[in-house]
Amino acid sequence: MAATCIFCKIIKGKLKASAPHVADQRGAWRGLKEKVPGHPTNTANHQTGEIPCFKLFESDKTLAFLDINPLSKGHALVIPKFHGAKLTDIPDEHLSEILPLAKKLAAATNATNFNVLQNNGRIAHQEVDHVHFHMIPKPNEEQGLVVGWPQQKTDMGALKALFEELKPKV
Repeated sequence: MAATCIFCKIIKGKLKASAPHVADQRGAWRGLKEKVPGHPTNTANHQTGEIPCFKLFESDKTLAFLDINPLSKGHALVIPKFHGAKLTDIPDEHLSEILPLAKKLAAATNATNFNVLQNNGRIAHQEVDHVHFHMIPKPNEEQGLVVGWPQQKTDMGALKALFEELKPKV
C-alpha cells in the first residue's frame, strides 16, 4: 500500500470512495461540479473526509465500485488491492479476479456492448498510479468510451522479426 495513493486510502478505509480518473495522486479533484451534493469537490465533503462510494464487490484481493464521473450508466472500476502503478507491477495472483469480475459487472448492467480498459503511464492516459480497470458500457454512439484506432501499415518482415524477438520471452 502506498501512503499517498487514493485507491490505497480507499482500500484501508481512510476514504469512503474514489473516482480514479478524476483525482490525481495529491487528491486534487478535477472535472467535478462544486454544487453537486456528495461530490468530492463539495467543501462539506472535504471537511468530513467523506467521498461518496458505491462499492459493488470486495474480496481480499479486489475491489469494484461505480465511477463517480462515468462515461455511461454502469461505468465501474475494478482494482487489485495490491498496490502497483502499472500492470507489470502486480503479481499474477492479485489479478486472478479482475476479468471475471469485469464480466460479472457487464452482465449486471445488461451491457451488450462494453469496453474493459486499463491504462499504463501518463501518455497512455493513466491518471492514478494504482492499477485499475474500467468496465464501461457502450449503450449507443454518444455514451461510453470513444476510441480512435490509428492503424499502421504492416511490414511483414519487421513483424516477423518482432515475433521472433518476443516469442521466447512469453
